[in-house]
Parts: sequence; structure tokens; C-alpha cells
Amino acid sequence: MTIKQLQSAIQELKQTALSDATPGAQKHQTYLGKKGKFNLLAKKILDLSPVDRKKAGQLLNHFKSELETILAHSDAGESGEWVDLSIPGKKPDVGHLHPISQAIAQISRIFERIGFTRVRYPEVDWDWYVFESLNMPPDHPARDEWETFFVDGPTHPDLGKLVLTTHTSNGQVREMERLHGQPPIRMINIARCYRRQQDATHTQMFHQFEGLVVDKGINIQHLKGTLDHFAREFYGPGTKSRIRPFHFQFTEPSFEVDFSCHICQGTGRVGKNKCRFCKSGWHEVGGAGMVHPNVLKAGGIDPSQYTGFAFGWGVERTYSLKDHLNIDDIRLIYSNQASFLRQF
Repeated sequence: MTIKQLQSAIQELKQTALSDATPGAQKHQTYLGKKGKFNLLAKKILDLSPVDRKKAGQLLNHFKSELETILAHSDAGESGEWVDLSIPGKKPDVGHLHPISQAIAQISRIFERIGFTRVRYPEVDWDWYVFESLNMPPDHPARDEWETFFVDGPTHPDLGKLVLTTHTSNGQVREMERLHGQPPIRMINIARCYRRQQDATHTQMFHQFEGLVVDKGINIQHLKGTLDHFAREFYGPGTKSRIRPFHFQFTEPSFEVDFSCHICQGTGRVGKNKCRFCKSGWHEVGGAGMVHPNVLKAGGIDPSQYTGFAFGWGVERTYSLKDHLNIDDIRLIYSNQASFLRQF
């Protein structure tokens, strides 16, 4: 073979590739596969004299680039339009976790890193665990059917009616029972809760996380330190917590918990104007307190030997206060609007 004959063979193979209507992948294999026409032609370079092989190599390299371009622009569509197979394909739509699932995962990691154990207790539970064991008397407003979803079913002779849990605090006594009344306890319980109210800041089904620590010598300083740690980890450095006296049946003393506003850095003002987001420099997020002695007794723990603290509030409320979210109606989170959920 001579250089002239090689050039002629290249031109002929080029024309054949241009007119070949074979589907793209098969066509690529025919011409550039391991046993394809190009490799068969390239092997003929051995028939050339050593002087001509350099020139032949340059011709073959240039032709291979041309052949790749021809194959990339093969007619692969039914419409007859040329398709460039070298263009990166369109990535398929890939979903992601719901924003509340993302928040739950982050909350779990924050507490697990400081020794809390994630637990899970029933979301449909007996009245005794949801109310009675938590020091709530029979006439407490929370036990009214206008506040709580009661399940139409048999009544337990000792534990009462079945209810959809109004909070995650039912896990407190259950955790004490699980450990047979033997502290230490460092629990984080995250679950769905149900209450008969719905508006811009409430939904009839929501998520709550409950922290419980019981051991010897536990005091309010331990509670405050834990709240400060969570505030910094979840909302960012510089965020602080504040506790205010309040009343809950299952803690004594009890507190409302506030976190400093991330918009105004806790000052209550943006420039010369009052912060429109918090109006005071603080956001109310939930409740906390020292575990009531009656609750410890219900779990089989001696309150003269052990003390503990508990805290809990809504995941949706906590998440909606994150910087840059500005969610003014938490019902949107469960609206199933794809345009809304894609933002997270």
C-alpha cells in the first residue's frame, strides 16, 4: 500500500460512514469498535515503508477525529434532525428529603453528638402515658375532647382511653420504664403529634422533639447549657437561649424557651426600625423545665435521689425560624406543592 492508496481508502470509508443509516450505537461499533473498519484500515500502515509511516499516522489520526465527529452527529432521532451525541445528557429529576425530614436528621445529629440516644415511642398511646403519668388531673383542659383526638376503641382498665398523642412527653415515663427506673437517662424522642387546631402557625399533625435527662445532681444549669448548645448548632454561632418562668403540669419549675433572633442578632432592631420578624429580639420556641417529682415516681424513679430536666417543641416551628426561610404559614410545608418543596 502507498500513501495515495491510503488516502483513497480513507476517503471511501468516510463517504460510507456519512451515508450509513445504521443506529448510532451500532454504527459506532461498526467503525470505531475493536474490530471496526477504522482499526482494520489502521493495521495496513504496516504495509508502508518506514519513511511513509509517519505521514500515514498523521492522516489516520486526523481521519479518526473526523470519523468521531461524523458518528457524533449521526441521525439518531425519528424527526430527522441531527443529534450531537457528544453533548452531555439531561440529568433526570431527582427528589430530595422533605424539609421536615431534613430538620429531624439535623436535630438528631446535634443531640447525638452530646450523648443523647434517639428513641421512638407510640404516636397512638394510652391516656395514662399521655396525661395521667405526667401529673395532669382528669379535669385538665388538655384532656378535653375539643383539644385531643380520642380513638374510638376499647378502654384499658388501668391505662384509660387511646388517644393520638398531643405531645412527645408520653415517651418520658415509657423511657423510665424501659430502663426499669435505673438512670442515667439521656433521651431524644422525635415523633408526630396531633391537636385539634389549625392555622398559620399550627397544623393538626405536626412533629415534636422531646429531650429528657435524669441523673443525680441534674439542675437548671445543665438545662440552660443544653438549650444554648442546640441554639448555636441549629441556628448558628452567636445564637442564645432565654428561659422565662411558666407553668407546665409535668415540670417544676417550668419555663418558656426563647431563642435570639437571627435577623436583628437579638437587638430587636434593624437599623433605626423595629425588627419586623421578631419585634423584640427573641423568638418563642417551646417549653422546658425540671421533671416534676410525680412524673419521676410514675416512672419508678426515686425523686429524693434523682433529678432531671425535659424540653420539647415543634420541629416545624423550630425549622421555620431558620435564617432566610421566612415561612409565614407552616401549612405550606404539608401542602404538597412541588414548587414550594423544590426550594429545600
